[in-house]
Amino acid sequence: MIKKHVTEQTTIFLSVTKWVFLSSIIGVIIGAVVSFFLKSIEWAEHHQGDVPFPYYFLLPFMLVLTVWIVKIFAPNAEGHGTEKVIEAVHKRDGKIDIAVIPVKLLATLMTIFAGGSVGKEGPGAQIGAGTASFIATTFKFRKEDRKKLVICGISAGFASVFGTPIAGAIFGVEVLIIGVIMYDVLLPSFIAGFAAFTTTQFLGVEYTYYDVRFYQQIALDLPLIAQVVIAGVFFGVVSDILVTTLTKTSKLVKKLKYSAYRKAFAGGLILVILTLILGERYLGLGMDTIKDALNPMGTINSEVPWYAFLAKTIFTSITLGVGGSGGIITPVFFVGATSGNFFGHLIGSDHVALFAALGFVSVASGAANAPIAATIMAVELFGIEIAHYAAISAVISFLLTGHRSVFNSQKLGMKKSGALDIEIGEDIDSTKVSLDGKDAKKLQSFQDRFSRKKERFYMKKRPKL
Repeated sequence: MIKKHVTEQTTIFLSVTKWVFLSSIIGVIIGAVVSFFLKSIEWAEHHQGDVPFPYYFLLPFMLVLTVWIVKIFAPNAEGHGTEKVIEAVHKRDGKIDIAVIPVKLLATLMTIFAGGSVGKEGPGAQIGAGTASFIATTFKFRKEDRKKLVICGISAGFASVFGTPIAGAIFGVEVLIIGVIMYDVLLPSFIAGFAAFTTTQFLGVEYTYYDVRFYQQIALDLPLIAQVVIAGVFFGVVSDILVTTLTKTSKLVKKLKYSAYRKAFAGGLILVILTLILGERYLGLGMDTIKDALNPMGTINSEVPWYAFLAKTIFTSITLGVGGSGGIITPVFFVGATSGNFFGHLIGSDHVALFAALGFVSVASGAANAPIAATIMAVELFGIEIAHYAAISAVISFLLTGHRSVFNSQKLGMKKSGALDIEIGEDIDSTKVSLDGKDAKKLQSFQDRFSRKKERFYMKKRPKL
């Protein structure tokens, strides 16, 4: 027994040592690469005003060029990045073409420079995962180890882009399978995320953290808890609208019988027209609007239009649908913060910035199926005071969004309701949802009774001849 125990502990110790070393190296390298990427985005945004006309007039041309570059040099760099990384982990043992890194970086820069409504975390995750895959392949790692390293790359990419090392690391693990966290890769993901985050800070990358000035005055605020529960339901609906709009727009564009270049040009023209009508607020990353929505000063956050979350959903759906390159989570943050801002004003709350913060993480929780990462992110970005409220809101949003996601390659590892009949283990995009036998009969019985009551009601109302 002693020999067996010593053997077990020694093996685990060696394994932990190995992955601490590997994930540290991977994290530092990815932190350096992502720093270059983030600095490049800053440069692109800073020089948008250098063109002699409104920069978003470039959208039709840049989207066409983006589609061409991706199609010719790295088809897997298409879309918002994270989707392809999840697919690589599940279907190709983490193998990613090295060409994805420069192509994704360039395509995202062009899209953002022209005003395309995309984010930076998807490319960050794809660049991180691609770097990890290249290193694993170069040094001839086993398939299992390469897969682990790629997951570390995802976590390092998210952590270094978000500026939230713990949430970023958890997000990289949680986003792969809905309802399942891969504990065997949890430690290396944490280390890779922290190493990448530390490296980006060392290289001068600055992050934004928000003070929503919310402080708990009493231990149990029942009215506020009730409002947070209702907010969670609202954010679940917003998440569902966002996912549905993104999915429907993508399918609609694919059905159009025109070349990819014509569709990209037409989509760019539509975005230019929408911008002339609604303004530039919904272009690019939208970080200024997110800051406005989260600002605790009422005179500032009241200036965010109530329809901002709907407009951003449309801008992002068109940009990605016609071939723009970039992430999806930053637009999700925009949608969440502005919808929370709207909800706070709608209920007449004194804590509008709090609800904007809850929306920020809760819509991400629902749209990406990552409630744990979202809750931790709330603590890292907004402070410990909102942790319990964020947990309630994020989980409700996660459940009410249903079995849908902005990442169609996510595997389904759980049912969000015991009353539903769902095939576990399938890609979420191909999942078929129905009521199980008993609950289907109950629902049918309820519908039949309701129909009979409605018929009797109208019979009574019908005038006698």
